[in-house]
Amino acid sequence: MTETNLVEKIDWKKMDGLIPVVVQDVKTKEVLMLAYANKEALQNTLKTGKATYWSRSRKGLWVKGETSGHTQKIKSVLTDCDYDTLLYIVEQKGPACHTGDYTCFHHDFKCAPQ
Repeated sequence: MTETNLVEKIDWKKMDGLIPVVVQDVKTKEVLMLAYANKEALQNTLKTGKATYWSRSRKGLWVKGETSGHTQKIKSVLTDCDYDTLLYIVEQKGPACHTGDYTCFHHDFKCAPQ
């Protein structure tokens, strides 16, 4: 699938302009973070190979690692069956989480046995 095809397959209106992006490390297979992309962020990601997101707090594009140096080089972009979630497979340099942890998913809560 080409860049244009992927961008056009997404129903941006249905998604209120933002699509969730799950980010996974290409080597460890760990889920690193969850972020959001708008159309422009996805186009930039596909064009540059650098993970680009929409920052809901800053209300602007955010290229991962632009200020921290903790970059994400895109290895592949996958979509789910409904084209309403993306999966970025990345080569992570440094921690992914703003707290300094390698992954944002580091709080472990146990479920009660069923």
